[in-house]
Amino acid sequence: MNKLFITGIGTEVGKTVCSAVLVQYFKADYWKPVQSGDLDNTDSQKIASWTENTRCHPETYRFKLAASPHQSAREENIEINIEDFTLPKTDNKLIAEGAGGLMVPLSDEVFMIDLIEKLELPVALVVRNYLGCINHTLLSVMALQQRKIKLEFLILNGNFPPDTERVITGFINNETGIIRIPEMNQLEKDSITTAAEQLTKKQNL
Repeated sequence: MNKLFITGIGTEVGKTVCSAVLVQYFKADYWKPVQSGDLDNTDSQKIASWTENTRCHPETYRFKLAASPHQSAREENIEINIEDFTLPKTDNKLIAEGAGGLMVPLSDEVFMIDLIEKLELPVALVVRNYLGCINHTLLSVMALQQRKIKLEFLILNGNFPPDTERVITGFINNETGIIRIPEMNQLEKDSITTAAEQLTKKQNL
């Protein structure tokens, strides 16, 4: 794994937490292409505080409003241009984190999946258990398959009922690695480090 794009089956599924664990595990750089809202506590700032000596590359776009990127941009009379996005230059591994899910709009015509396709990055899809997560996961996997975007990892974030996990993992192909990240009661450097160490012991990434 040299470069990886972290996306999710929706919002609030733990993409930044999972990004932090993978950044720590791979000793990778971090890049958030679009930050919408929370400019005083950005995802880059969270990653920097949760991991060791991580280089966080500047966002291509930063907006004040915590909303879908196309709405946040419109509030500031800006239109996001997909051609403005280029991968940060680094000799290190890189974790890029999107906003929301695959069909989050960057503009009225361009979506997060279009950015992934432009950057030509494999994907790690973050899944969290809730009513409807099977449907959202399978639809996301199908969208990636339709675009011929490689699903490098499926990340199961937190605890899952066996019936839910069985259907989800049974839908993906054998080339996709499955990462299980435990439920974290406190988000801090020690818990992220512990989760990364557990990956080292249990997984072959």
